[in-house]
Parts: sequence; structure tokens; C-alpha cells
Amino acid sequence: MPENTSQNGHKYTRVWCDGCYDMVHFGHANSLRQAKALGDYLIVGIHTDEEIMKHKGPPVFTAEERYKMVRGIKWVDEVVEGAPYVTTLETLDKHNCDFCVHGDDITLTADGVDTYHLVKSAGRYREVQRTAGVSTTDLVGRMLLLTRNHFKQGCSQFLPTTQKIIQFSDGKSPKQGDRIVYVAGAFDLFHVGHLDFLEKAKEKGDYIIVGLHTDPVVNRYKGTNYPIMNLHERVLSVLACKYVSEVVIGAPYLVTEDLMEHFKVDVVVHGDTPVMPDVDGSDPYEYPKKVGKFVTVKSGNDMTTEKIVERIIRNRLQFENRNIKKEMKELDVLKKLESLDFKQNGHVTSL
Repeated sequence: MPENTSQNGHKYTRVWCDGCYDMVHFGHANSLRQAKALGDYLIVGIHTDEEIMKHKGPPVFTAEERYKMVRGIKWVDEVVEGAPYVTTLETLDKHNCDFCVHGDDITLTADGVDTYHLVKSAGRYREVQRTAGVSTTDLVGRMLLLTRNHFKQGCSQFLPTTQKIIQFSDGKSPKQGDRIVYVAGAFDLFHVGHLDFLEKAKEKGDYIIVGLHTDPVVNRYKGTNYPIMNLHERVLSVLACKYVSEVVIGAPYLVTEDLMEHFKVDVVVHGDTPVMPDVDGSDPYEYPKKVGKFVTVKSGNDMTTEKIVERIIRNRLQFENRNIKKEMKELDVLKKLESLDFKQNGHVTSL
């Protein structure tokens, strides 16, 4: 067991998390937030594409995309690329970590083995609560089921509490002299394209405010099937990004003089993607352009939410099979646990 001490002699706890981190969403971010709260320094190990393919099926994102996304989460201090699928004591010791943290969901190898059994038996495992209502499997399922009724039926029933938003938010106001940057959009299925854009936007100032459009507004300019994630989910996804200082929930599509004065905006930034006119045909960025406070940046990344959906649809059968296999393995484990509990206690307790 490593003995980590800071310069003043206090115990300094290094925490290890690992996983696929495929299609990084606010559920992953919430797990990492909870893990960081258990220590001082958070190291995240990420599996290779080959390992994921072997144990779960095809990942949606490449290893490089997944590494970049996790590095963009505000609670992560360090990323270890190509971490082994089964977490060992050797891995924890190599990175001088006190313990491993994971959510309370089941994670199995291709052979049905608990990937954390070694660190659990050694007492170097901590569990945090999984975020209900979202998972990569769920998001892939939403995209596979995309129909013209998708948006009307509701992209998700997830509703955050004010406490959850506070937990994700830094709660810091701009400092005296900070240059305030405003960006707006859907930021649906928060991805590497968004991350690279926000990094470029951050270069234009000190304090980034992201205006998130409502679901009906996104639906108007993106089309019938969008957004995939509802406004509440998109708020948490964006707040977890290390480049973001504040979020405006349900920001107006039109960037007005009042909005810019209210938030003391110095510059409005947009990517080099086309801007759809407002309902009356006007340019939503007309005012910031008129006063010379509008800047276009090139993120250098052409990833879009639509391209992610295309990846899923193109590999539809593979992803459907992956989801089915995952559910079957988890059900099998739950049945075994229930059977064991019945033999030991004569009854089944809720798992």
C-alpha cells in the first residue's frame, strides 16, 4: 500500500479510476467527480480499442478521441493510456494509487469475470453511485431508435436537481479584469469537436459562458430527430468541461445587446459551421457583429453530432449485438448473486 504524504506531512491520497470512457457523458463525469472527492489526485486509466473490442464489442470512439475527452473533464488530473481491462494491484502500485474507484454497476470481462475482483479482495476498492438515467448503452440505443417521433416522445426523462447542477458547477464569478467569452449552441452528445472548439474559444478570453439552447430550438435548426440528449443532460455535460466557467440554461437563439450587457460579454465566438437564421430570417449574431465583438474560430476538428449518429447507424448490427450481450451477461450475474443469497440466507434481498 503506498504511503503518499504532502510536503506538510499530511496524507495525500491518489485515486485510480479506469474504464472504456466511450461516448463520454455526464454519467462518466459524475463518477469521476465522486472519485476525486475521495482523494486529492485523480488518475484515469483508459482501455485500448482492442481490449474493448475483445470484452464488450466495438467502441464508438477511437482511443485517441476517448483519451482527449477524459483529459477535458475538470476533475481529472492525469490520464493513463492503454490501461489493462482487469484492474490489478500492480497497476495501482505502479501509479502510486491508494485505491480504485468505480460505479455500482457490473463490469465483466469476455469470460464473465468481475474486472475489479483483485482490488476488491485486497480492500483497495471504493464504490460510488452510478448516475441513473444515462449510459453509453442507453445513448447508443437512443440513436438506433431514431425516428420522426423521437423528439416528440422525449429524448430522455433525466431531470437533475439543483444540487447536482451545483456539484458540477465551479460557482466562480469572473474576476476583475477577466475577458468574458460567450458561445452558444446545442452541444448535443458532447464530443471531441465541442471540446476542441471550446479550447479555441478559451484562447479568446478568461471566462467562458456557454449558452445552451432549449430542446425545441435545437429541434427547429437541427431537425426532427434532435436533440439526442435533453437540455438538462446537455447542461451537465458542458459544465463538466474544464474550459467552461458558466452555463446559461435555455439561452435565447438571438444574441442581443441585453444579453451581452447582462453577462458583460467582451467577445462572442462561433465555430466555422453554418449558422441557421432565426425564425424571422435574421442573423442571430447580427448585434455582436455590428459592434465588432464577434469572432469565428476554426477548431481543427470536423466531428459533429450527426457524424456520431452516422457511425452508430453504419455499424448498427454490431452495436445492437453489443448491447444485447452486455444485458445478458449482467442478467446472468444478477441471477447467480440472487441464487447465492438465497442459499446463504434462505431469501432474496434486493440488489
